[in-house]
Amino acid sequence: MEKEEIKKTTLAVSYAILEGRWNDLDNLLDEKFTYTGDGFVFTKDEYIGFMQDMKAAFSNLKMEFPHVLVDGDLASVRFISTAVNTGKFMGAPANKKNLTIHGNFIRKVKDGKVMQEWQTTDLLGVMTQIGFGALLGYAIFVGGFKVEQKRPVRKK
Repeated sequence: MEKEEIKKTTLAVSYAILEGRWNDLDNLLDEKFTYTGDGFVFTKDEYIGFMQDMKAAFSNLKMEFPHVLVDGDLASVRFISTAVNTGKFMGAPANKKNLTIHGNFIRKVKDGKVMQEWQTTDLLGVMTQIGFGALLGYAIFVGGFKVEQKRPVRKK
């Protein structure tokens, strides 16, 4: 695949998520797609469910992609997201705060499909904006007591 096609496919995944086009997202991801990021490993359906949960918890979600680099079948993207936390997400309650979230992801593209994604998010920056205490308590509860997080479930 050409660099421009890899970039287009990579960003099409993000735009499908932003616009809530779940069937398009499904078609952009390979059946054996895997996601690894911020302590999680998801299958294709879990990833779509996670993104559906995120979209439901954050209103007015927007993303910018200031840097996109393609090398072979990999596209590396720096992103900046803005949103308002209006719903419960990953066990944390809504706080109605405006958030700006920075991060990077790499997507592997083959034959017009995304095969894998690796992501890292500035979680300290997110915790600082949401309220460090609430998320620290949540992290201690989940991590310290080894509470099993529910796997994301894809909605129809």
